[in-house]
Amino acid sequence: MRNELLKKAVDLGQRLGRIFLTTADNNGVPHLSIATKISINSNVELSVAGWFCPGTVANLESNPNIGVTIWDAERDIGYQLLGKKDALREVAMLDGYVPEREGKLHLPQVEREVAVKVEKIFEFKQVPHNDSECKL
Repeated sequence: MRNELLKKAVDLGQRLGRIFLTTADNNGVPHLSIATKISINSNVELSVAGWFCPGTVANLESNPNIGVTIWDAERDIGYQLLGKKDALREVAMLDGYVPEREGKLHLPQVEREVAVKVEKIFEFKQVPHNDSECKL
């Protein structure tokens, strides 16, 4: 059953191309970012890839807890997957070169992929709902 829920969530994320990631630093300060790619690695793990900002990366390096939210606003259906970062890797890098900014410090843009070990799957929607784990 859990595998089917994970597959439904990932299928929705692939169709929408919009996956929200929630992380927090060691003080509990939240941070929201967005990704465009999601895939299944195993029956308990998925991968999410995007051009994450430095805040997302810093949070995941110090606090492995992560929320992955996929929501189709038009149909008001979605999933919130809670878990822990299993791995974080760089998959592409742009140097960010802009001739007008030559000599000024800047951070390169890095596409990263985070592997998430999913521990819980919740329904996510705007209408009233409870926060119990999803059932098929």
